[in-house]
Amino acid sequence: MAYTLLAQETSVPVVPVKKTSVDRDLALAEVEKEKKASFISAWEDGEKAKAENKAQRKIAVIASWENSKKATKEAELKKIEEQLEKKKAVYGEKMKNKMAMIHKQADEKKAVIEARRGEEVLKAEETAAKYHATGNIPKKFLGWF
Repeated sequence: MAYTLLAQETSVPVVPVKKTSVDRDLALAEVEKEKKASFISAWEDGEKAKAENKAQRKIAVIASWENSKKATKEAELKKIEEQLEKKKAVYGEKMKNKMAMIHKQADEKKAVIEARRGEEVLKAEETAAKYHATGNIPKKFLGWF
């Protein structure tokens, strides 16, 4: 049997304490309990780390998917913008051609009017010369009154 002495600085007599197998079993049970708690904590930390890593991988996959889709849509947008620019250039050219055609038609109409005016002026001069030569007065003189 093992005895433990409790000593104090005072002059109290030392009382021997006897350890029993119950105390030993309790101590072993406590050690076993701490060991189990340690294993459980380690397992819990491992599971948390696995869950965190799994979530991070999934987030990375989603971010990659998002970036891929964005890049695809940006490429489509750029392609559409280029097509619109080409259409704009084609329509701009068509409008310039139409404006040039309108200008040409206006010039032609002006030329026709100028030619008629010239003919009418020439006709008036010829008729006036005829009236001067014959001495007759035009019948429609002052016809607008």
